[in-house]
Amino acid sequence: MRVSHATVRAVNALTARWAGQTTGGTVFSAAGLWPLLAFLADGAAGAAREELADAVGLPADRAAAAARELLAGLGSAAGVDSALGLWTKRTLELRERWEAGLPADAHGVLTGDAGTDRKALDSWASKRTGGLVERLPVQVTEDTELVLASALSLRTRWLRPFEESPWWPEAGPWSGGQVYLGLERSSTLLDRVGVADTPDGHVTELRVHGTDAVDVHLVLGEETMTPAQVLRAGVSLLTDRTRLTPGDRLPLGDPGPGIRVRRIRAMNPAPPTLHVRTPAYEVRADHELLRRPEVFGLATACLPLMGGHFPGVSASPLLIDSAQQSAVARFHARGFEAAAVTALAAAGAGLSQFRWLITVVDADFSRPFGFLAVHRHTRLALAAGWVVEPLRYEYEDEDDVW
Repeated sequence: MRVSHATVRAVNALTARWAGQTTGGTVFSAAGLWPLLAFLADGAAGAAREELADAVGLPADRAAAAARELLAGLGSAAGVDSALGLWTKRTLELRERWEAGLPADAHGVLTGDAGTDRKALDSWASKRTGGLVERLPVQVTEDTELVLASALSLRTRWLRPFEESPWWPEAGPWSGGQVYLGLERSSTLLDRVGVADTPDGHVTELRVHGTDAVDVHLVLGEETMTPAQVLRAGVSLLTDRTRLTPGDRLPLGDPGPGIRVRRIRAMNPAPPTLHVRTPAYEVRADHELLRRPEVFGLATACLPLMGGHFPGVSASPLLIDSAQQSAVARFHARGFEAAAVTALAAAGAGLSQFRWLITVVDADFSRPFGFLAVHRHTRLALAAGWVVEPLRYEYEDEDDVW
């Protein structure tokens, strides 16, 4: 995937800003929203153009080219599928230059019939995400002139799968008797885990590598840290690895959240080992972006203005009256999958002799934590979220319960 460092930085900055609003279990994709904001910035004027450019993190006159670059890069990445869609009323005339900057097969028509349009939009969302997201998150009314949407989905299988087992956390918010679906595996690659000293506290990062160039980073902070602080720290570590102490350099004891480094006696010599335990999870979320429009550069763009905010899109006056995203992420024994559909509408995770000492690093994600799905080579964050409730363990039959 070829995407410039400037574009990756800009998209990750939006991820960090969005993460700053996180308070509970969620999943979101700034990579799914960013190109929509970039295309809008290209066609906007006045204060709306300035705010959108700030949110995009690039000058407005460079935003559309960067959006095309990002979409092309995502489209060429193994394990990732992306698409952009545009629907307009037949009576809305688009500026030729702005429309020409969109993918050639992106443009569809709004018929004005709510049932017909709803069916077409939902079919597009489901098809483009392989059924992970079944509806396009937008309310189309008789006043809707334009819908600009993106779909982003990713699937990867772990290079080494986890082992599943019932899990009863002994402490923390997940303790108390409920049985969860636990995932465990061991590795001699201690550098897959590390501890970072951030301005808000220590954060543990675990990288789980997929067979494609997509990895999932699990991030666990100190108990006093908020979800927003932990996720922002995780995003910063994508580009600044200097604060991260890898597992093979961690001292004995408890050097970070969920981490214990110990020396144990063994019957035979063995290399240092990283043992990971984490729950399986599935997270779904719907986001109404206009509740905090300033985060996404839409504060002005959703206000009425004579002549509208997007003269570069159409001569018809337009304002943004709907901006939403629906997202899902699943982390299981064999892999990870996530999808997000984003839409903007404009209106008018026996005793023997022990002679050898070996090092064991235990990484235990037994309380709420964050996750980032990351393209390995560019370090672009494709999706992010926060886990508050793991998947429960499902017994195959009643005889399995004890």
